[in-house]
Amino acid sequence: MTHDGEYMFCACDNKVNVVDVATGTVVNYHCVVLFTSQSVSTISSCYFPPSSMASMAFDSSSTLLATGGCDSAIKVWDVPRQYCTHNLKGSTGVVHLVEFHPDTSKLQLFSSSMDNTIRVWDLKSSECVAQLENHYSSVTSLAFSPDNETLISSGRDKICTVWDLNKGEAKGTIPVYESIESVVMLPEQGDFSCLGVSKESLHFVTAGSKGILRVWDAASATCVHSQSLPCLPAACVDQEDGLQSLMHCVLVPMKSQIVTVNSERNICMYDAQTLELRKQFAGNNGEVLDVRFLGPRDSHVVVATNSPQLKVFELVTSNCQILHGHTGRWQEGCLSQGIRIWRMNDHGNVFCVAQGLGHMQGVGALSCSRMKENFVVTASKDNTMKVWSIPEYITHQKTSLCFFVKDVNSVAVSPNDKLIATASQDKTAKLWTSDNCEQLGTFVGHKRGVWCVQFSPVDRILATSSADGTVKLWSLQDFSCLKTFEGHEAPVLKIIFVSGGGQVLSSGADGLMKLWTINNNVCVKTFDAHDDKVLGLHANRRDNALVTGSADSRVLLWKDVTQTELEEEQVKQEEQILKEQKLSNLLHKKKYLKALGLAISLDRPHTVLSVIKAILKEANGKEDLEKNLLKLRKDQKEAVLKFSITWNTNSRNYLEAQAVVETLLKHETPESLLQYEGIKAAVESLLPYTERHFQRLGRLLQASMFLDFMWQNMKLPDAATETDPPPGSISRYPVAWCSVLF
Repeated sequence: MTHDGEYMFCACDNKVNVVDVATGTVVNYHCVVLFTSQSVSTISSCYFPPSSMASMAFDSSSTLLATGGCDSAIKVWDVPRQYCTHNLKGSTGVVHLVEFHPDTSKLQLFSSSMDNTIRVWDLKSSECVAQLENHYSSVTSLAFSPDNETLISSGRDKICTVWDLNKGEAKGTIPVYESIESVVMLPEQGDFSCLGVSKESLHFVTAGSKGILRVWDAASATCVHSQSLPCLPAACVDQEDGLQSLMHCVLVPMKSQIVTVNSERNICMYDAQTLELRKQFAGNNGEVLDVRFLGPRDSHVVVATNSPQLKVFELVTSNCQILHGHTGRWQEGCLSQGIRIWRMNDHGNVFCVAQGLGHMQGVGALSCSRMKENFVVTASKDNTMKVWSIPEYITHQKTSLCFFVKDVNSVAVSPNDKLIATASQDKTAKLWTSDNCEQLGTFVGHKRGVWCVQFSPVDRILATSSADGTVKLWSLQDFSCLKTFEGHEAPVLKIIFVSGGGQVLSSGADGLMKLWTINNNVCVKTFDAHDDKVLGLHANRRDNALVTGSADSRVLLWKDVTQTELEEEQVKQEEQILKEQKLSNLLHKKKYLKALGLAISLDRPHTVLSVIKAILKEANGKEDLEKNLLKLRKDQKEAVLKFSITWNTNSRNYLEAQAVVETLLKHETPESLLQYEGIKAAVESLLPYTERHFQRLGRLLQASMFLDFMWQNMKLPDAATETDPPPGSISRYPVAWCSVLF
């Protein structure tokens, strides 16, 4: 832990994670190589092999670092100068504990090795000045009193020893009746009366195999306070010894907290003055067997692993509650034989309110009623399925019905609570009534065992997944197979309906998840996020988030972005409509500069073209266009030039495009034009079409001049004669004029 208690450093595989205590998130970390191992007699340097260091400790000034090695050697390092200052020899076996004396003026180092002896080293002379012998097993921890005159040592021999550092001898031995891994001294400041602590004597806290913190009076060698164990069945108290043993303990004075780590890799933070739990972080989950959203607003996630405890995570803070009560590990052949009903109060705390016992073997599947939540269906390895009624006020447990089923893998209750479906290892799924447990029919069609069964929330359809890699949809009326989804290359373990019942999400033993659209039998998406079989899959009440759990020990939270994208698109459309209405008003008011800027922001070339055409229709349209274009920003001019490339390809709009190009060429310097983004491509695109328009204008000009010439030179007779053709005849006009008309 950092000195202020804001961050903690946790070893995770081959790296160190820096965790923000407030949020539970892993922040970025930087690894700094302090120094390399150097031999005193040589200049060459080499790195320590990973197995050669067994322990290390900084002194209180953080300038010296002591390391204990597997070669019985102890080295002291000068951190700022990065070289070895001492090489202390004389220990026996691996040196698994080193600790500096808190008073830096004494320059003393304490160590312990495989001979269970505590050695005191004088760093001034590099010699062992004392050997403290009293333990008969490995010494695990050392703690110094506030006055630095007393030392408390703990060991796995179930005793703690109080040492007088001035005399170098033991003042007393305290039997603690458990293997101790860590011991911390209570500070002098603070009110510890809740722990039975008096100011007159020295008190320390131990953490060991019993899994609880205990406060001891060093003078009287008595335990003055013990943490109460979590609520467990009476038969399981003895089994808990060692299962939740504490592996590490540290005091954070600035936060007045004691932080512990147990054998389940859970980090617990306790109030140092009351030893009440403040916060928990869950470590390695093992295999995640199931996950569920919890809370009125789905603010928590419950995780079931192969540990006897349930873990309840708060999604906002990552705070974790550890729920005790089940016995045995949730894995092969050791599933809990009973069920427990848990309730969450208004403060987010979860506690057990009822227990059901009756199965002879482990319970492998359960489902709760969905309308009134007044009964629970369970299936066990004892080949029975039981329906448990839940009273309105839970005071006792009651079994209403029990019937025989074979190797049930999954149980589901219909949305109206009238039907129960079971999935079995015998390659079938069965449908039952919930009131009298009458079997209505059997769904036959899978080639291997059926792992999961789910009711559709909107249709009379049942979905099943099997080890044959398929997902099938069945009719509840005639028990026929309606559709089969094929695509998984491994057994399909879990399925749920999502998107209001319009899609099915399936998870496989290969870690892949597939999203199927029911209407067209198409797999629209495959998700590859887990490294092992996905055993837990659940959607929240709003159907916009998912949580998955896998045998790779990870729990992932998924968000449905489809609805978000639709909402964003709808907002964009509304904004576009408002902008178009505003543009129409600006054009009506002849505020062309604002209209042009707004049209460019819409990123619609046709809209910008309409504004330019409206400007050119005015009496002084060309001058107005130049004036407005020159007032635009550089990025807006670049956008108009880009639009002009498109307009210039069409003979109907080339005049507006050429007007824009003419304005920019007349009023912008060549140097400024070269700074425009994409100016080279724009010129290359404008040139060929501009030449084509120029040629067309040339031909039109020639034709108009020829027409004018012919008009000026044609001869019309003054009066009609008898030999002239009748009026209206084409022979009355010159041949050249007739050819022009033709």
